Amino acid sequence: MRFLLARTALLASAFFLAGAAHADKLVVGATQVPHAEILEVVKPVLAKEGVELDIKVFSDYVQPNLQLADKELDANFFQHKPYLDTFNKDRGAKLVSVGLVHVEPFGGYSRKVKSLAELPEGATVAIPNDPSNSGRALLLLQKQGLIKLKDPANIVATPLDIVENPKKLKFRELEAAMLPRALDDVALALINTNYALEAGLVPTKDALFIEGADSPYANLVAAREDNQDAPAIKKLVDALHSPAVKQFILDKYKGAVVPAF
Repeated sequence: MRFLLARTALLASAFFLAGAAHADKLVVGATQVPHAEILEVVKPVLAKEGVELDIKVFSDYVQPNLQLADKELDANFFQHKPYLDTFNKDRGAKLVSVGLVHVEPFGGYSRKVKSLAELPEGATVAIPNDPSNSGRALLLLQKQGLIKLKDPANIVATPLDIVENPKKLKFRELEAAMLPRALDDVALALINTNYALEAGLVPTKDALFIEGADSPYANLVAAREDNQDAPAIKKLVDALHSPAVKQFILDKYKGAVVPAF
C-alpha cells in the first residue's frame, strides 16, 4: 500500500513538473513609464492562462529593438510605428507590430517661459535625436506656427528641412531620455510622454502645448516575423486590449496616456 501511495505521489509530482516546464515564458522589453506599469497589470492575467511574463525594463529606445531582433526578447512595448519603420530600415531588421495599445501625446515643456509668445528670438529648443521623434517634434512645432518645413508632412524631418524660422530658433538634438534634464539649459524641450512622466511632469498640466488624442503615433507591441503568430504573443495582445487595461490607463494617467483600442 505504501509503495502504491509513494508511486502515486511520484507520478503526481512528475506530472506537475512536466506541466510547469510546458508553461510559456514571454520576455518582453519595455520602458518603465507607462509601458512596464501597464505590463504589470496583465502579468497575473497571463499567469492564469499559462504564460509567465518576464518584464525587462530599459531606459533607452535602441536596446529593446536590438535585443528583440537578436531573440533575447520575445516582444517589446515602447515605440510607435514611425520609429519601428525607421529602425527596420536603418538596421535591416524585420520587426513587426502585433497590436496598438496607447497614445502618449507628445508635448513641449519649458522652465523659462510660460507661453510660446514669451519665447525669445534665438532661443534654444531641444528635440529628440532619433529620426522619427525628431520629425514628430518639428511637425508639432510647425503646428504651433514656430517653423515651417520644406515638406509639411515629413514625419522624419530634421532641422535641415526647416525653410522658415521667424524666431531664429536654435535646435539641440539630444537622446530622448536626456530631454527632461535639459529643461534648465534650454528655452523649450519637446519630450516624449514616458520620459516626461518619469521626470515627474504632468503632460496635461505642465506642457505648453501637446498633441491631441488623434495623434498617429500610437505605441505598439512589437515582435519578430518568426514569432508574431505565437499563441503567447496573441494572449499578451489580447490581455493588453482588455477593458481592465483601458480603465487602468484612464485612471492612472488622467489624459497623459490615451488608450488606442
